[in-house]
Amino acid sequence: MSESQTEQATVAFEVCEGIAWVKFNRPEKRNCMNPPLNRQMMRVLDELEFRDDVGVLVLAGEGSAWSAGMDLKEYFRETEAKGMGAVRQAQRESYGWWRRLRWYQKPTIAMVNGWCFGGGYGPLFGCDLAFAAEEAQFGLSEINWGILPGGGATKIAVELMTFRNAMYHALMGETIDGKKAAEWGLVNEALPLGALKDRVTEVARVLLQKNPVALKATKDAIRRVGEMTYDNAEDFLVRAQEAANSFDNDGRKEGIRQFIDDKTYKPGLGSYDKSKQK
Repeated sequence: MSESQTEQATVAFEVCEGIAWVKFNRPEKRNCMNPPLNRQMMRVLDELEFRDDVGVLVLAGEGSAWSAGMDLKEYFRETEAKGMGAVRQAQRESYGWWRRLRWYQKPTIAMVNGWCFGGGYGPLFGCDLAFAAEEAQFGLSEINWGILPGGGATKIAVELMTFRNAMYHALMGETIDGKKAAEWGLVNEALPLGALKDRVTEVARVLLQKNPVALKATKDAIRRVGEMTYDNAEDFLVRAQEAANSFDNDGRKEGIRQFIDDKTYKPGLGSYDKSKQK
């Protein structure tokens, strides 16, 4: 297999009924992220982002892990041996696709089937929603081998967990299971591994029924307003709503029409019928 084919093989994906199932595909390395995987993941995100047959992206892991973090040999030792330029390049490649994931055009779901360590917190936070197997293991193990949780992992811990839990998690270097990860806010829910894909599919199908313009505006708003004062957030949301209405006013009008005129649905109980939208 050529070098380019090897790089492409680090990420696998398929599209089925509106859902793009994207997988870390280095199961023999517990899906730890190396420079080739980071480059290929960006290509896959590029390919899927504006495809008409993709409404939701699910990020999963092949084998027994989701992602065990950064590849200590390839990402750290071998890159550092090439000098600061190579280090910065590797950082741009990894941080770049995590950032891309945070602001992705489509809703994204992390399906954490197994190990999620260190650098894996980057794409975990990049996904809008996250579901884990109860058996999955989460950890910031950096303290155990002499560094701090970098690549945004420290910030992510503080964003998703309480101060005390984040501090304990980062200082102790202990693993927690999926149940504890849900209690601490790292994921939305934890389920038995055998039920995980069905639950993620169920959530994805609900998202597929929503107005895609409203979904993009809403997910961006949730991320943005956390940094703002209330008054700034209020002003931002007024402008964001105006922009969304300007871009897709037909969708908004159709939803209101079905509620007020047709009386065919209730907003609190589900989505309007997008198939009737012009």
